Amino acid sequence: MNFKKLSIIIPAYNESGTILKILEKVMEVELTNGIEKEIIVIDDRSKDDTLAKVKDFQSKQTGCNLQIIEHERNQGKGAAIHSGIREANGDYLIIQDADLEYDPQEYNQLIVPVLQINADVVYGSRFAGGNPHRILFFWHSLGNRMLTFFCNLFSNLNLTDMECCYKLIRTEIAKKLNLKEKRFGCDPEITIKLSRVPDIVIYEVGVSYYGRTYAQGKKINWRDGLRVVYTILKYGLRVG
Repeated sequence: MNFKKLSIIIPAYNESGTILKILEKVMEVELTNGIEKEIIVIDDRSKDDTLAKVKDFQSKQTGCNLQIIEHERNQGKGAAIHSGIREANGDYLIIQDADLEYDPQEYNQLIVPVLQINADVVYGSRFAGGNPHRILFFWHSLGNRMLTFFCNLFSNLNLTDMECCYKLIRTEIAKKLNLKEKRFGCDPEITIKLSRVPDIVIYEVGVSYYGRTYAQGKKINWRDGLRVVYTILKYGLRVG
């Protein structure tokens, strides 16, 4: 298994309150088997001082492989992920939200199926395993499960959490997906397009979830859920 470097893609938009903490957490992670880290922060034209904080953090680090991508205009999380994938040089890449809802210390849990079973893709799941999960919104949780079920119908996968942030993907596969969705429709698009890669090996592991409230900066809402439904239909019904 040739897994020497992990590219960590961090989309960021108005995350001034948490961006430094998540960067510190990512830096602290010691990956198994001596795997190196490449950190790619994509600032999606933040209106606060997110970008300034990332640049200051970068200037104070030594031996840190941290790259910053600046979008000239706000395009959405999906577009930020596209930019990160284009610049990724690792053997695998993982998506890391800039808030504190997911713990980077769990990267190694997602890496296990790669090292042991040669998995091409490993999804995290907030609904599987015995990890801690903050109790928040019933309807939000139900919506996630329904969207995952709907996506599974078209992808013929049996995922439990299609919208989980943590998706560990072989980089050469990610670069060939030809992703189009620029906002929250990126999750079902990635999932459906991955499901159509010949002979792909996909696993899922349970991860912790330290969810935040809307008052704490959570951005996704019911309109984004409708976009996800549209995206599932758009790519699920497309042939080829």
